[in-house]
Amino acid sequence: MLLVLFAALEQGFRLYFVVSSLCAAYILMDKAAEGMAKAGESSFNDEIMESDVELEGEVVEPDNDLPQKMGDPSVEVSEEKRDKAQLYKKKGVDALSEGKLNEAIEHLTEAILLNPTSAILYATRAGVFMKMKKPNAAIRDADVALQINPDSAKGYKSRGMAKAMLGKWEDAAHDLHVAAKLDFDEEISAELKKVEPNVHKIEEHKKKYERLRKERDMKKADAERKRKHAEEVSAASAVLKDGDVITIHSSNEFEAKIKAASSLSRLVILYFTATWCGPCRFMGPVYKSLAEKHRKIVFLKVDIDELGNVAHRWNVTSVPTFSFVINGKEIDKVVGADKTGLERKLAQYGSA
Repeated sequence: MLLVLFAALEQGFRLYFVVSSLCAAYILMDKAAEGMAKAGESSFNDEIMESDVELEGEVVEPDNDLPQKMGDPSVEVSEEKRDKAQLYKKKGVDALSEGKLNEAIEHLTEAILLNPTSAILYATRAGVFMKMKKPNAAIRDADVALQINPDSAKGYKSRGMAKAMLGKWEDAAHDLHVAAKLDFDEEISAELKKVEPNVHKIEEHKKKYERLRKERDMKKADAERKRKHAEEVSAASAVLKDGDVITIHSSNEFEAKIKAASSLSRLVILYFTATWCGPCRFMGPVYKSLAEKHRKIVFLKVDIDELGNVAHRWNVTSVPTFSFVINGKEIDKVVGADKTGLERKLAQYGSA
């Protein structure tokens, strides 16, 4: 008796071990699948890291000095002040030619304060700031020059060269091109030759990463479509019973089964029958046997007395009637207890 008991216990422990191992394996498989799904989702959501663009040319550190003195361009300037401003301008240009940059700034500032309506004075001082490696100060002067005279070639030129010094290559190219249209000179041409290759590299860089982002977004959208489709297929598969005849009891149930079959692109056979129909009793077992054989075809059964509205909608005038349906539309039918005709139609459409 004890031996039998011990043998039973041993068999029980073995069974427990097998079941526990299978459960653990399924848990690991589920976690692995979940991890792969999250990894795939993460790859779509991760931001694309852009590499640096290798650019040519010297770039200076931005100057952070306090803004230089500016005049009020709205004031009225007398001839006397205008003449004095011209004298200071000349002194500034002379100092510039001698390499005395700070002195040139002082003289040009005096000229600006005397005649703040002159775009050329601001543009000239901007040029001096450029030589002092103060691009931000040059840009401020060029901006004022262009406010006074939107067609100031010198203003665009100074601002374009200053922006190039700061590495703002695209803005620099724009200003230099405008300056070249207004008053072309060799200095602008030389500067454009330095700026434009960098602009081209930046444009190509932007196009590359824009294309990569579009590709990522397209893959993400495609993955989302596939995920939704998989959910729809899973839901549809749960509604249908492979290898069984599904008896329909309501219009809503009927529509749900047809929709589920359509989402899976499956052929549907509608078997319209009645309890009082003698030939239907003959075809019932045949229909069940065919359902077991053709598991990927959906076999529905509708009692015309229970769902007369469905029978009417499908133009059923006698039973048994077998309607062949794809994507919600009838493509053929067999009327009567025609076992051979039903099998022939199944062979014809079931392999499509």
